[in-house]
Amino acid sequence: MIKMTRRLTIRREAWPLAGAFTISRGSRTEAVVVVVELKQNGRIGRGECVPYPRYGETVENVITMIRDHEADLTAGLEREALRATMPAGAARNAIDCALWDLEAKLSGIPVVEAAGLTPPPPVTTAYTISLGTPEVMFAAAQKAKERPLLKVKLGGEGDEERIAAVREVAPQSVLIVDANEAWNEAGLAASVAACATAGVALIEQPLPSAHDDALRGTDFPVPICADESLHVAADLEKIRDRYDAVNIKLDKTGGLTEALATLKRAQELKFKVMIGCMVGTSLAMAPALLLTAEAAFVDLDAPLLLSRNRDPGLIYDGSIIRGYDSALWGGIA
Repeated sequence: MIKMTRRLTIRREAWPLAGAFTISRGSRTEAVVVVVELKQNGRIGRGECVPYPRYGETVENVITMIRDHEADLTAGLEREALRATMPAGAARNAIDCALWDLEAKLSGIPVVEAAGLTPPPPVTTAYTISLGTPEVMFAAAQKAKERPLLKVKLGGEGDEERIAAVREVAPQSVLIVDANEAWNEAGLAASVAACATAGVALIEQPLPSAHDDALRGTDFPVPICADESLHVAADLEKIRDRYDAVNIKLDKTGGLTEALATLKRAQELKFKVMIGCMVGTSLAMAPALLLTAEAAFVDLDAPLLLSRNRDPGLIYDGSIIRGYDSALWGGIA
């Protein structure tokens, strides 16, 4: 019997944004992603990741990490072995999702079924208001005020005015805020109070992950969500006395395989769950969408921020995600 081998292809892609995407750490005008393709028996499985400098990732070192596993991948490396031998992060995410996609196409069993999940119902995604002056954020929120869920990027000094401006122009929207580690302990109480006054439903990562001990034992008026402080399931136990919720992103977990484990453990520990994303295309969103039925909040708006998206891509109806064509990822096409 002839053993079939796989062929690995790695590709860097840049996707222009419709406008600047700005958070406390900087601004960008394009989404730069790495796509992995694994070809076997005439079928191709794909996965996409977004290298993130906050975690020491660049396009170059992510591609190198993937290439370092080429021999094992072409020889038939499977997902659990990958999870055991490669660290969590963007590189592993692209490979893991490509393996899930390839398995679906070789077996004829869609990923949602193979993973023991139910197809996600239509879900409402947050829509991001980038960091800027209160006036700029007011104008951005004015254009998005009909969206039911807005994610407001904050950055430290002036945040009370920023969140008040967004709330003024979008009185009916549910608001979540994301400080991206920009707050400090001295101003924490005042910033949280401003969010409570604005009726904010959730605050993401207010303090740097290295300083989140300051959250321990405090009963805040707004639930606090871990982002940079949470990567994989093993992190959950040590942050349970600091956070009420966790943001699960596949580029942090290193793929759908670990994301499933992280979701299960988060539920066991009674965390609220957000399913989030980096700024990528629908190819990166599709695996995460499978987890959204179990989420209190969904933040998979990245394709809405692009000037163009993959075709086929996720199906957006305003802020509602209604699924995607199986040809995109995870189906049997």
